[in-house]
This record gives sequence, structure tokens and C-alpha cells, in this order.
Amino acid sequence: MKLKKRLKLNKIGVAMLTAGVICTAYMPLHSLQKPVVALAAENQSDSLERAFAQASKEFGVPASLLKAISYNKSRWESHNGKPSAAGGYGLMHLTDIPSLEDGKGNGAVPSKPAYDKQQTLSLAAKLLNSDKERLKKDPVQNIRGGAAVLAFIAKDKNGNIPSTDQKWYDAVAAYGASQDKKNAQVFADDVYETLEKGAEHTTSDGQHLKISPQNIDKSIPRAENSNTNKADCPASLKCEYIPAFYGKFSESPSDYGNYDIANRQKSDVRYIVIHDTEVSYDGTIDLFANPNRAAANYVIRSSDGHIAQMIHNKDVAWHAGNWYFNTHSIGIEHEGFALEGSTWFTEEMYRSSARLVRHLAKEYNIPLDRAHIIGHDEVPGLSPKAQSGMHSDPGPFWDWGHYMDLVGSPVERQHTNKLAVTINPVFQNNQPEVSDAPKQPANFVYLHQAPSNDSPLLNEPAASGPGTKQTLDWGSKAVTGQTYAVAETKGEWTAIWYGGQKAWFYNPHNKNTSKGTGILLTPKPGKESIQVYGGAFPEASAYPSDIPVKAMVPLQYKISPDQVYVGVEKVRSDYYYAPTFTTNPNDHKMIVGKDEYYQIYFNHRYAFVKASDVEVKRQ
Repeated sequence: MKLKKRLKLNKIGVAMLTAGVICTAYMPLHSLQKPVVALAAENQSDSLERAFAQASKEFGVPASLLKAISYNKSRWESHNGKPSAAGGYGLMHLTDIPSLEDGKGNGAVPSKPAYDKQQTLSLAAKLLNSDKERLKKDPVQNIRGGAAVLAFIAKDKNGNIPSTDQKWYDAVAAYGASQDKKNAQVFADDVYETLEKGAEHTTSDGQHLKISPQNIDKSIPRAENSNTNKADCPASLKCEYIPAFYGKFSESPSDYGNYDIANRQKSDVRYIVIHDTEVSYDGTIDLFANPNRAAANYVIRSSDGHIAQMIHNKDVAWHAGNWYFNTHSIGIEHEGFALEGSTWFTEEMYRSSARLVRHLAKEYNIPLDRAHIIGHDEVPGLSPKAQSGMHSDPGPFWDWGHYMDLVGSPVERQHTNKLAVTINPVFQNNQPEVSDAPKQPANFVYLHQAPSNDSPLLNEPAASGPGTKQTLDWGSKAVTGQTYAVAETKGEWTAIWYGGQKAWFYNPHNKNTSKGTGILLTPKPGKESIQVYGGAFPEASAYPSDIPVKAMVPLQYKISPDQVYVGVEKVRSDYYYAPTFTTNPNDHKMIVGKDEYYQIYFNHRYAFVKASDVEVKRQ
């Protein structure tokens, strides 16, 4: 039954992608081109730092506060003067969103400056007596505009310019532009947390900015815990609960959706799976709230990081396309499109999602690492056919390095281990060529069949022929945070054991890797090769007589005796039997076997090998 559900989930994924193509025709989007390099006729490396300092002096706004707001809105990136999905421009994310009164999209600009959360670009233009297009494209003027707007808001709220950073809180919350008061306060909390902890970042055009840690008054107001509904969220986030559809599609008790009623224990949940929606936030809510045989536990909005929980975490969402991972994971959907990641994956979304992940990881004892916080594109299939058709979200433009840093478990930049390496290119500087999208920061390195850029890309057995440079072709891409055993090094190239073969990637001075750690596994002596699986189901003898055996089907790979893979952990086999619609979770049963498996970093996707087939070389 679960295989049937998985196949139907794949069909929903196609439907969502189709809807996404329609959606992008009218959503405001970032440019995918390289950001502006010249800054108002200046090319000095400190021009942004000086712009913040000058705007601070001109408008009486603390420079550190301006930088903290900009960091939380744009990570100090200008995006070449193009708008975000939330209609914001430039480093200060000045908004220009069509008002309800103006269907032409020009905005309803009052004759007298007045603060409108949807139209801070228009307000900045009036306050500076400047042109909106200049504010969009000139980073220095954009910073001036943000400072002018923040000062205007502060005067409007307080009657004057506040004298200390701490007294700017209400103005910062208003600058966040959320229509929801709680989310606005959460934005202000993030800004003040940045001031307290400090921040440092090198932009895509090579400018280095830094905020030194500051002592923040503990009496500053914080977002109140108003999450009193059914949503399981951290107290600092405003979440809502919107129930996903659960019901029968026909008289047959096996024809139902969009998830399974369960009573999962904390030990049952081991993974958090990161998705993107390939359709708008509202469209995703609509899909999951109606009978479509697919749903995830959470959906996060791009523009402000707002969270809707749709399935209780004790229940099993049909989100991963793999029943084993469904039963052991919580799925988080992020509004966006994999091909347009830099457009949709906003800083608000990253931060809101990271807070949620930290909360869930603590609640369910989930390790905060890349073996347990995984992308949907890293989930394997349960059969060779399924492996070929698995999903590719959130895709190559999801910033895993930044995300894991926000989660509190950064992918450390340490010296490379000669035995194993963790893929870790610098996201902003890593812009590999893709054939179906402009160059932009990406999370992967290409894998070749030999140590040369002229060599064909790796041949993935689940695909047909050598890999391509299409954005969502996953077969020859190794992603940030994945760890592999080193097979060989030659000059500026490193080879790893990957998907049953040796894979080469360009790695001069180890710039694309960090030290890899884990359990090094190889086939036991005497075995010609061992099989690889997409899950860890029990042996046949573990099943009661009234429950059909869920067979383990090997994937289309073999591991030979000379190969080594990095293991994550040893798990005991299990299978959650839930074939029919029910309102009583006791109608379903978890079958636990004696067989044990190791989860391993295998190729782009994770895999499992039987513990009885391998030996530990070194840990």
C-alpha cells in the first residue's frame, strides 16, 4: 500500500511543479544574474561599510543597527536591483508591493509621506527626493533610503530619534513589514540577536562586512508566547495550525489520504526533511488541505517566514516519497522553486525554518547534522525504478552552509582528513555553470569520471548516460555537508567513493572540502560485492502471520571490496504497518526486526547496507 501512496505522491509533485510554472509568471522575482559590482562609482572594498557609516551620520540611526537590519533582510546582497519574492529591493529590502487600490502595480503613493509597510520604496524616494529606480539599483542610495525610512518610523512612533539601540525596537519591528504583529516582533528579535552575537559575511562582490557583538539590554521587549493553538512550534514564532485533509476517497478503506493517523514515539522520529513547494504558499496549503494524497507536517512562507503546521508530528505525513523515511521523519515545505532558489529562499525563511528545526531536534532528540537534517533530493527510492524517479528539491541553490549555521551546527571549515572529506564549497563564491539557469551561488561540486574538466560527468546508474549540467540532474553533484571516503588524490583533484564508483572533483588546496568524520565501512572479507538499499525493513521472520512481509528490494548498485563508505549510525530494522484509513492509531503496528543496517553517505542520496555485510575499517 505504501508503494502505491509513494507513486501517487510523485504525481502530486509533478502537479505542483506545473502549478509553479504558472505562478512564476506573475510573482516578483530576484534576478538570477550576478549582483552589481560597482557601487556608486566606487569599487573600494569598504564602500558598503562607509555607506552604512555615512547614512548613520546623516539620519541619526546607529550604523550597527542599520547593518543588522540589512543582514537579516538581505545578507548584505543587492541582487542587481531586482526584487525579492516579497517585493523588496536592495540591501535594505525597500518594498514596492502593489496596493489593493492600485491594480496596475504602481502602488498608491500618498502626497504626504506616511508609513506604509507595503511601500517603503516610495516613502524612501519621497524622503530623499530621489528616483525609485535609483534606489533599487544603487546600493549606497538604497542604504540611505533604508536609514531615512527607519528614522521616519522612529519619529512617528516616539516623537524623536531614540538615543540608544535598545529604544529602536518598535521601529525595527515596524520596518520588518509583516502584517502580523508577532512576526514583526520576531524580526526585531532576530535583529537584536544579530547585534548581541555579531555577524560577519563576505558578499558575492567581495565586500567584507562585520558587526561586533554588543551588550543588549535584557529588558528589551520580546515576542510573547502567543502560540496557544495546536501548532507545535517554538514559543518565539507565530505559527498557525491548518489541518491537512484526512479521509477516504471511496468506500475502500485503503483508498484514502493525505497522511496516516499514528502515535509515533520520540524515538521513532530521526530525520527532518527539507522540501521546497514548487508552488505558492497558498497553493500548497490548498493542495494539502484537499484530497491530493500528499502533505507535509509544516509549510513556511517565503516573504516573512510564517509557519503553518498541517499534520501533527505524531502522525505520518506522506511527504518523502519513501515509506521508511516517512515513518521516521518530519517534513518541512518551504515556499519556492528549486530552479529559482535565490529568489525564494529568503533570510526570513531560513531563520524561521532554523528556529523550527532547533525546536524539533530538541523535542525528538534528532542530531543536528547533515545526516539527519536532509534534503528531499537526498532521500533514496525503495526500488531501482523508484530511485530513478525521486525528487530533486530543495535543489542546488539552497544554502546548506548558512542554514546549518543558523541551526547551530555549522559545517566546520577544518583541515581535510586524508581518509574522508565533507563537501564544503563557499556558497557565495561557488557558481558552477548550469545549462538551464544563469550562474548563481550553489551548494554542490560537479563529479567527473577522471581528474579533468574535459572528462565526462559521472554516469549515474539510476539515470541514462553521463551526467549533464542541467540544474536538477542530481547524479553527478556532491552537496555541502555530505561526507565521503577519499579514494585517491591527483594534483588539484580529489576522488571519492560515490555510488559504487570513483568520482573526481576539482579541489585545489582543498577549497571545496572540510575534514570528514564518521564510521568507515567496507565489505567484509570474502564478499565479492554487497547490495545497497533505500530503507531498513525487517527480515521476513519478524512479521506476524496476519501482516504481509515488506520485502527489501536492492537498488541498482553494488559495493565492491576495494570501496569504502562513511557510515552515520547503525539502526535496527523496522516497518510501520498502516494500510487503511482509521481514526484509531492502535489499528496500525510497528514491526521491529533483528536485522541491523548502517545508514551511509552513498551518492547524492543516502542509502543503507546490512551490518552483517560490512566491517568497520576505522572510526
